[in-house]
Amino acid sequence: MNIHEYQGKQLFRDAGLAVQDGVHCTTVEQALAAYDALGGNVVAVKSQIHAGGRGKGNLYSPDSGDLVMEGGVKIAFSREEVETYAQNILGNVLVTKQTGTDGKLVSNLYVEGGCKIAHEYYLAILIDREEKMPLIMASKEGGMDIEEVAEETPEAIFRIHVDPTAGLQRADAEGLANSLGMSGAAVDSFVENVSGLFDLFVSKDCSMVEINPLVRTENDNIVLLDAKVGFDESALFRHPDILELRDLSEEEPTEVRANAAGLSYVKLDGNIGCLVNGAGLAMATMDVIKLYGGEPANFLDVGGGANEEQVTTAFGIIMEDPNVKGILVNIFGGIMRCDIIARGVIAATQALKLEDPLVVRLVGTNFEEGRRILSESGLNIHTAETLAEGAQKIVELVGGEN
Repeated sequence: MNIHEYQGKQLFRDAGLAVQDGVHCTTVEQALAAYDALGGNVVAVKSQIHAGGRGKGNLYSPDSGDLVMEGGVKIAFSREEVETYAQNILGNVLVTKQTGTDGKLVSNLYVEGGCKIAHEYYLAILIDREEKMPLIMASKEGGMDIEEVAEETPEAIFRIHVDPTAGLQRADAEGLANSLGMSGAAVDSFVENVSGLFDLFVSKDCSMVEINPLVRTENDNIVLLDAKVGFDESALFRHPDILELRDLSEEEPTEVRANAAGLSYVKLDGNIGCLVNGAGLAMATMDVIKLYGGEPANFLDVGGGANEEQVTTAFGIIMEDPNVKGILVNIFGGIMRCDIIARGVIAATQALKLEDPLVVRLVGTNFEEGRRILSESGLNIHTAETLAEGAQKIVELVGGEN
């Protein structure tokens, strides 16, 4: 689960970390009031969406598609500029490298006090799944596309792993500061902030925290000038305060509805819908579809105990995607009974008046009964005994074209 920058900044502020004063706004009038309240001549007017690259993105009218303004993050030197930028940002669509061409509608702004920057750095904390421990990454090349830095000058990125049970040791934090070329008071400020940020990362079950840029001011203070924070969704039950920060308008609507129904769904770009039980089997199903020249339209895991209602809901979610031209159902019945799945498939096919090709592969508990139910349904449902057979058949039925 991701949150907005202004929400991340409040978490940082509550944790005692160094951030600039700022105000969350949803109207132009609030942005002007924020400028007055901050009391400085220079402020940053920042679009708030769940995507990076906002500063280099472009804003477009949602009605005409015309370019409204270049850049989703602007530095304003007057009240008049704040008004102009807020008007150009709110209610328009911001397109960045991370949003895709559709972009995201901007409904939130963050007006933040200016900062006298001596140098910009990059800092991130994430989980290294190979090492099974947190990883801190930092670079002198802040404010830039870190992907380009990693590709062109990988030696410019410094990394340290941290044992979460022992916490970040001061010597390691100081060593990282030294690698970044810091000295004197800047080192102490960096150690204090990166240590506090790591404690927040662990205590809130974060999956990723990225600060780009982390800055050193002219007084050698370290300030977190950005806040991109993601959380492990499986741990949200421990953090009701974090769950309250969720902005469902920033998430794929079908993914939200699937989650509410107890389904794991991720929309993809292909034309073959997948309904599978088990994340590993779902991944394998998508791989085999691609092996036979098809493209999966989604990842959908109905879990190990789905009922007829959930199967019908899953079909409905798949069919909401206009790109879907056929569906492959691949069920391995363990806890889940194949006869129940078969009845769910029939109910969904009838309720949704499904006309697209449908291939069903059932194996496991009561699979023979499930196959009998499907064959006697009188519906245009193709069955398969193996995953390879099912994938090949659905690819052929949709014509193998995306």
